[in-house]
Amino acid sequence: MKRFTEAEKLQILADVIAIKSVNENEIEVANYLKELFAEYGIESKIVPVTDTRVNLVAEIGSGKPVIGVSGHMDVVSPGDESEWTSDPFTLTERDGKLYGRGTNDMKAGLINLALTMIELKENDELKKGTVRFMATTGEEVGGAGSKKLYEEGYMDDVDYLWVAEPSPSTIIYSHKGSLNLRVTSTGEAAHSSMPHFGYNAINPLMAYLLEMDEKLNGDERENDVLGKLVMSTTIFNAGNQVNSIPEKAVAEINVRTIQEFDNDEVIDLFRKTADKYNEDGAKIDVEVTMSLPSVFTTGESDMVELTKKLGKKHLGLDIDVKGSPGATDASNLLRDKGDDFPFMMYGPGETKMAHKTDEYVYKDYYFAFFDIYKELILGLTK
Repeated sequence: MKRFTEAEKLQILADVIAIKSVNENEIEVANYLKELFAEYGIESKIVPVTDTRVNLVAEIGSGKPVIGVSGHMDVVSPGDESEWTSDPFTLTERDGKLYGRGTNDMKAGLINLALTMIELKENDELKKGTVRFMATTGEEVGGAGSKKLYEEGYMDDVDYLWVAEPSPSTIIYSHKGSLNLRVTSTGEAAHSSMPHFGYNAINPLMAYLLEMDEKLNGDERENDVLGKLVMSTTIFNAGNQVNSIPEKAVAEINVRTIQEFDNDEVIDLFRKTADKYNEDGAKIDVEVTMSLPSVFTTGESDMVELTKKLGKKHLGLDIDVKGSPGATDASNLLRDKGDDFPFMMYGPGETKMAHKTDEYVYKDYYFAFFDIYKELILGLTK
């Protein structure tokens, strides 16, 4: 019988935290997990996404139901590492917390899933059904990994899906979409003392962004679970010296969308408004750099009900069931699935710790989720 010790669980997490998969380099995480699975006779497949980025898919069991479990291998930059109390890529324990970039978002959840699968297989505990492990690339920026898995049919026969993002006290069953746009305004350079000889690219772009902000954030449509759409202009770049009229200005915008005001409608509004400005002499171009649709399910399933009981049993928490403003790989993985499809986001860590300096996961939560995931799989396949 195989039962990973706490020391083994910590060491494997430490190994994966040490891999600097910062918006890239997921292939090292995939190769590590592939070798780990192979030690226990589990076949896994590297699924290329680009020349440098890959997904990893592994399976145990056979037949129905097919339980899809997913987590991403990339992490965000640690930022200024001097602001961290300890090395962000060295798993460090302090006061019952495990610190390191990706401990919370979301390598702890990823390792929970992988080691649970190994124990189920080694101990011949899975008597019915299939567990499909899908480790994705590029979740933090773009969602290319989950899009590839969807396109190659890895979700076609899946009956349940959960994503092990951090949320121990709340089961997330729906979330907003995420849409990124890059808007470029082209003008003509000139000396700032003679602006009439040029065209200031900033001016029409500022007016355009303010109009879009009013149109989107002022829209009254609202989802009962997710609330209203939210638009934020997050990056603005223009000019190269103070006494020159800028010939180019670029803004980047993130929009958190809802079903009632979806990605396609937002994109269309951005482009039609740009056309209006261009008719008046501006040169504004709109580029979509990421488009993840919102996820809306009922949240009513045997998976959600069992998870609530297991969260209470192993964490001592009363588990809420809510929607979320954030987005996950489920945006791609659940394309074409109906509102009644059993989906949840549930994993160790805390949502508020994602992307922060001194990111951590509670050690007790990390250990508890091994039991939660195992009992959940066995409960859904009995």
